[in-house]
Amino acid sequence: GHVHLSGDDRAGCDAVVAALLLRAVGRADPGAVRLIGYDPDQLGGGLAGFAPLGTAGLLTFVGPGGLGPLLDDLVEQIRRINETVLAGEYASLRELAAATGRRPEPWRVAVLLGGEELNRHERGQLDRVVRAGAACGVHLVVHGAVLPEDPTVTRVAAGVSGARIGGSAGLPVRLDPPPPAALVTETCRDVAARVNAGPPPAPFTDLLPPPELMWREDSADGLTAPIGEGPHGRPVRVTLGDYPPHALIGGPSGTGKTNLIFAWIGALAARYSPAELEFYLLDFKEGVSFARFAQGRRDPSWLPHMRLVGINVNTDREFGLALLRFLAEELRRRADAAKKHEVTKLAELRAVDPTGHWPRIVAVVDEFQMLLAGRDVVAREAADLLEDLARRGRSQGIHLVLASQDVRGIEALWGRPALVAQFTLRIALPKALRILAERNDAAQSLPRWHAVVNAESGMVEGNEVARIPSASDWETWSGLQHRLWLMRAPDAAPARLFDGDAIPRLSDAPDFRALAVPPDGSGPRNPVALLGEIIDVQSRSAALRLPRAPGRNLAVLGTRVDEACAVLDAAARSLARQHPPGTARFSIACLDADADPVARALYDDLADDAAWYDEETVGELMAETADGLSGGPGSPHYLLLFAVDAAAGALAVRAGRRTGLEQLRRVLHDGPERRTHVLAWWRGVARMRADLGGPAARTDQIGAWVALDAHGGELGSSLYPGTGGPDWYPRPWRGLFFDRAVHRTGQVIIPYGPTR
Repeated sequence: GHVHLSGDDRAGCDAVVAALLLRAVGRADPGAVRLIGYDPDQLGGGLAGFAPLGTAGLLTFVGPGGLGPLLDDLVEQIRRINETVLAGEYASLRELAAATGRRPEPWRVAVLLGGEELNRHERGQLDRVVRAGAACGVHLVVHGAVLPEDPTVTRVAAGVSGARIGGSAGLPVRLDPPPPAALVTETCRDVAARVNAGPPPAPFTDLLPPPELMWREDSADGLTAPIGEGPHGRPVRVTLGDYPPHALIGGPSGTGKTNLIFAWIGALAARYSPAELEFYLLDFKEGVSFARFAQGRRDPSWLPHMRLVGINVNTDREFGLALLRFLAEELRRRADAAKKHEVTKLAELRAVDPTGHWPRIVAVVDEFQMLLAGRDVVAREAADLLEDLARRGRSQGIHLVLASQDVRGIEALWGRPALVAQFTLRIALPKALRILAERNDAAQSLPRWHAVVNAESGMVEGNEVARIPSASDWETWSGLQHRLWLMRAPDAAPARLFDGDAIPRLSDAPDFRALAVPPDGSGPRNPVALLGEIIDVQSRSAALRLPRAPGRNLAVLGTRVDEACAVLDAAARSLARQHPPGTARFSIACLDADADPVARALYDDLADDAAWYDEETVGELMAETADGLSGGPGSPHYLLLFAVDAAAGALAVRAGRRTGLEQLRRVLHDGPERRTHVLAWWRGVARMRADLGGPAARTDQIGAWVALDAHGGELGSSLYPGTGGPDWYPRPWRGLFFDRAVHRTGQVIIPYGPTR
């Protein structure tokens, strides 16, 4: 209700006000009581002890002449609560709280101390607040103005002869002394600090359906799930479909972007089965939070909807490009199917082809601005693919969710208005910039664990504030993921985890495991050398085919010993896997002591099919091999030359009519047509050119190469089409693979790690 104070004992009245407000503020949850002070005589001095509440927005003062607007605002709050919160279902906020266990609105207490006589408008508004305010949590504490008779008004008369409740003729009472000023200030300071720290997150379980209703939703027309709780205790639902088709998430570091993504994914995954929804996740920041969606050593479970998780890819922008290419191909496949069935939308396609696999796809790219950074080929192609996917993906059920904690991420898109316009769903975390419309600053005042959800391209009228649950801690997320994992289909495969910091192993490569000796026991017609893992969605291997054709040799270029050895080792082992024992020769020449451990292990494993050479005997290998080329095609012969340039001096010696280098050039030129292939490592492009005959020498006998720490400019027009060489800069444990027989541009690969 309301409290009306009267009488000539001003100190007694002040004590009642202080005690009432202190008890209200101290007993309620932090932030649940908001005070509005109107004290024109003392200019707020009567409420000075409560001033710390102002730092948390829990106390506001209205100056002289501001009573009318204050009462107008209170009346508007009452109207809003009646219309949108109580909505005819409940008689009061107390009744709503008793029924639901939640109070969606704070208590608003207006303290009116003194002032001039009220005008007609102010009197009318004050009477309305008295009549309707209490049910809506709007209360008055008044001294110096007259309140109308109403059951909700408690009257306290404080005079020098004593105090009475119920007016001057009411029940005599003894007033409590005023609370100590230090207690008032300290209590208010503590409450303000707790409010400024932000409210606790909503329970994650509030976003989830009951266990018996999990995986019951149909995604034909879109994806809808709650992302948090609104101010009135109702869930804030987010939709991805024909409208809005894509989402933009933004917020500075530490505002909960990762947690928001977890909450959204969890809410969707609990409602839609893997047949209805698939996720592809890419994280360009240095972190492993998203790794838990995939199978791990600590937790063998995985999210059944997840098809790809890419982490630590901040230096592997090509992986982001590979994901966009994969989605573009899936878009083309769906569009072709829709055209075949004479439909235009995913819902229609699913209706006419119910046996097809047409789930909605949600691709999340965190810190996406890394993908668009710079002005290179990767950035240009990525932007083009993003624009096409954003424009055409909506009708085929492919949805993009781009997230960034940095304003630069949004600026990278701003030059493409057609692309930005497709991202009509905006989710802004506290202090986010450039996510919402230019004049929409709702995110600037958000507390922690909150977000502005806006499905109207960031326009003010589309704002919804949601309290986001804590979903990303290990215990909370693991409980849901394990439950969904147990619900998976028996043949469900785990998500592919691409970790940019991990080195793949040849024995784990699907393409390597698929290699085998032909069923008839003969050797392969077109043997394949696997060189490393391509940076792509499907974990394919970079494959060099070695048919009987000119130029089918490989050069590995660079000074990094471990990586060069890894490429040659993988090539040799993959070739050996395709040949029956005794049907192919492997000549291993180790000309650098640092390469000896890898070369020696390879020699030991290839057993009787391998021969060993060093700097003293490599000349004999060249002469013997060159002399053997005079006849027709023989059995396959692979020359694995580790640091061949280290033997330049020994090979420059003339043995008979030709030097060892001349013999090497003949083997490179004539060998492939006779099933003799050179796979050699040179410690620099210039060193290779020198061995081939000098700077002007032809390089067409080198049909394929892998550049390690050789820069793009060194590779020039003789090794790469066009002018200036490829757009390549060296990176640790990465190489650029180019096969002039199949490639238009170079292919970034990850050499396989040590076999032993």
